[in-house]
Amino acid sequence: MNSIKKHLPFIVSIIISALFLLSAVAKSFPIWAFEKQLVDLGITDWCGAPYLARLIIALEGAIAIAILQKHYLKRFVIPVTILLLVAFCIHLGMQIYQHGAMNGNCGCFGQLIPMTPLEALIKNIITILLLIYLYKNVSDKVNGEHRFVYLLFIYFLSAFIMFFAFPFCPCSKSDSKNPIVIPNITDTTNVDTTVIVQSNDTSVKLKIPNDTAIPKSTVKDTIIEKAYEPKHVQSKFSMYNNFEGKTINIDEGKKVVCLFVPGCDHCRDAAKELVALSKKHQMPQVLILFMNEELFKIPEFFAETKARFPYHVIEDIPTFFKLLGNNASTPGVNYLWNGNIIKSYQGIEQEQFNAKEFIQIIESKKP
Repeated sequence: MNSIKKHLPFIVSIIISALFLLSAVAKSFPIWAFEKQLVDLGITDWCGAPYLARLIIALEGAIAIAILQKHYLKRFVIPVTILLLVAFCIHLGMQIYQHGAMNGNCGCFGQLIPMTPLEALIKNIITILLLIYLYKNVSDKVNGEHRFVYLLFIYFLSAFIMFFAFPFCPCSKSDSKNPIVIPNITDTTNVDTTVIVQSNDTSVKLKIPNDTAIPKSTVKDTIIEKAYEPKHVQSKFSMYNNFEGKTINIDEGKKVVCLFVPGCDHCRDAAKELVALSKKHQMPQVLILFMNEELFKIPEFFAETKARFPYHVIEDIPTFFKLLGNNASTPGVNYLWNGNIIKSYQGIEQEQFNAKEFIQIIESKKP
């Protein structure tokens, strides 16, 4: 019994170290998910996210090492770690108040171990209690033997490993701004409406005629569709026109533009639904914009989904998420007509892809 009590502080140190090490490793794979979380929370923009994400992960890795040594352990390491966890608890409390205790993944262990805000809060409180126990039962180095430079070395080494292992291309401040989102054109049945479509700081007025101007009973479907056809605008996808060596104008006519991740199961499910729709209905051309992540899984993606859609890889991950939209997640499916976004789906919750609704919109002769 005395032996366990004697070694208990060391065991607690190992547990705390393992928690922080696990958190650092989990946030690193994939690191873009943690970067996106920082952007979605409004903590930084896409230019600052790569730096801040690596520095935070490096701090967690440094704590995992520093908690096992004695230089300024009680005077600095443990108090700073407790303050850090208290800050996280305050943030989690705000998330619980705004979005609910069991909604979403807090990101504490990245995508490896999804945790709700409540679960993360409980985990942090337990860790704080362990740190308080450790503070009362461990000792620092003898006065005069403390070397703060050791702690600095641990952190800078940890930061160096993060920036070396996960390199990235710095962006300019202008790149951090989200592109202008083109609003959906809603159904205008029996209504004489003018819709304003914005793109690249310009606006175009689209005059949608009412049904009395073009009687359905006497005019062919193709003429009706032509009458309702919106004017050409430049979409946020217009810069991408090379799909597997073929030049395709996304803003010409009707297109279905998908934003997928090769290894994303939900993206594959959406692709399968599009394949099924294309076999039963007359579909516009489907184009895929892949995120630059796990590209080796692209052949597997097409083999599983039986899709034969042209694709293009977006090299810059922040750009991919800017195209997807603020706080949006994959899979993204967008229906475009002459560059106008008629309908957009994203994620796996309220705005997820709805095949039945989608085909109704596609087969409609007007936007």
